[in-house]
Amino acid sequence: MSIQRDVLSGKISLKELVSFYIGNIENNKHLNAFLEVYSDEASAKSELIEAKMKAGKAGKLAGMVIGLKDNLCYKNHHVSASSKILEGFASLYSATVVERLIAEDAIIIGRLNCDEFAMGASNETSAYGPVLNAADNARVSGGSSGGAAVSVQANLCLAALASDTGGSIRQPAAFCGLFGLKPTYGRVSRWGLLAYASSFDQIGPITKNIEDMQLLMEVISGKDEHDATVSSKIVPEYSKAFSTEKKVRIAYIKECIEHEGIDEEVKKATLEKINKLKAQGHLVEEISFPFLDFLVPVYYVLTTAEASSNLSRFSGLTHGYRSKNINNLETTFTRSRSEGFGTEVKRRIMLGTFVLSSGFYDAYYTKAQKVRRLVQQKTEEILSQYDFVLSPTTPTPAFKLGEKAANPIAMYLADIFTVHANISGNPAISIPMGKTNAGLPMGLQLMSANFSEGELMNFAKNI
Repeated sequence: MSIQRDVLSGKISLKELVSFYIGNIENNKHLNAFLEVYSDEASAKSELIEAKMKAGKAGKLAGMVIGLKDNLCYKNHHVSASSKILEGFASLYSATVVERLIAEDAIIIGRLNCDEFAMGASNETSAYGPVLNAADNARVSGGSSGGAAVSVQANLCLAALASDTGGSIRQPAAFCGLFGLKPTYGRVSRWGLLAYASSFDQIGPITKNIEDMQLLMEVISGKDEHDATVSSKIVPEYSKAFSTEKKVRIAYIKECIEHEGIDEEVKKATLEKINKLKAQGHLVEEISFPFLDFLVPVYYVLTTAEASSNLSRFSGLTHGYRSKNINNLETTFTRSRSEGFGTEVKRRIMLGTFVLSSGFYDAYYTKAQKVRRLVQQKTEEILSQYDFVLSPTTPTPAFKLGEKAANPIAMYLADIFTVHANISGNPAISIPMGKTNAGLPMGLQLMSANFSEGELMNFAKNI
């Protein structure tokens, strides 16, 4: 990292760097990216880490100032998933990824706003208000990790860790002109992540460049005794140089490019990128993916079912919000949950409870699981013939605040190109793809075979 070189050369001190970020956060409070800033703690940590750097004993993330999405546990710090139901709750332990950041001397500067329980595509469902896009404050930041994306976009920290259940890292990264990676399911431990949908959730980084992303992935990936779903595969040294001379095979999905909901400028930029890749000597071919229109329905049937189960633990009994208007055990549950959860979270819990209910389980949940298997099989088939699958990250650039808030279906369709990787479990990255005529960032998405994050990041450097 250039920051490490600058600190060691005396060009800047880590304490000055932390002060710079704290000042930027204060000057950009209107963006609403941070819910809490650990000013004193980060400043004190910076002095200790700088001393370690000068003694040659610092970790590989020394000098990296990082924000955490507000669904990642950090011991003795508040975590709320941006929900009233968890107001005032401080975590009793740190997520595995947070422990690994700290062990490598990263400086955690605060917790970041997000859609409530990571349920949203615009960061408008947060109990603490929406996050504004720094490129245009009248536009959404993307969701659910809007605070994470804007914190990096607006130079409030160097990088952020977030979660991706259906595009929650990649979609805001695209809206904010950043790199965002959803790793292979099982590459990164979910221990300490407040669960939305356990078979879809993955933790990953949002950064301004691939080098920082590679370093973060080296640190947070790998086996964890606390999470049985994590792969025991050896984690490659992602930050080591790979050959960039290799010509690759890329498939692009016809139905994505020709989708009726795609913005003309996004379509044009994607086609220009395809032509550029062909000119560079890569094999780029059009393919058909017959399940595109089933992805969003399958995603919302399965994730809401898992959310219905996962969020049942927030009852008003042991921690977090409890209604003051209660008179027995039943009203403790019903009123605490009704008052504590926001509209979108309640909508998804109710939908998930419905699809799991007697008489509807086979019609919805079982059928969605069968389609998920078909999607996984078709994806494996495509990636046995190609190195990468290419599409726009999102069908449009960032939309205006409130534009889709009254229409849940229109909001859900904002995830149409990103949910594929979560349904199949494959890694996928969003890469900046220039800006529209109005100056709004656009993103290009690449998906690859399981556990090929190294190849994905390396190719993204040069695309």
